[in-house]
Amino acid sequence: MPTLSTESISAFLHRGKTVKPFANLVLVALISLGTTGCVFIDGEYVKHDDWRDDQRDNREMISQLEIGSTRNSVVADLGTPSDSEAFTKDGEEVRVLFYRTQRKHSDGETTRDETTPVIFKNNVLIGWGDRQYAEVRHQ
Repeated sequence: MPTLSTESISAFLHRGKTVKPFANLVLVALISLGTTGCVFIDGEYVKHDDWRDDQRDNREMISQLEIGSTRNSVVADLGTPSDSEAFTKDGEEVRVLFYRTQRKHSDGETTRDETTPVIFKNNVLIGWGDRQYAEVRHQ
């Protein structure tokens, strides 16, 4: 089966002057199909549509966290959380950042059961995970 290149399509479409506007539209559409979903940052291709990579990266980064780290340094490493909450407990500020680490629902939304909570007291990391979150929330 013969393959079509952009040049051969362009040459074919530009043969007749009467179809030139339509030909240009078809050529643009074909080129667009081949580049849909591509993102280039500083000249490098970045595949941003793979949520599995994001979840894996979040799990890896969370596993490397150190108790006592500042909230600013954790956010600098992990980025913006999927969700967050804050409250005061015994006069101390508690902040919980929820990062997506697993997929349970195919609904396109991130729910808390698909995240790992990362917990801070007075902007200092005290732990992560559901057990730690439940303990802090219900003390």
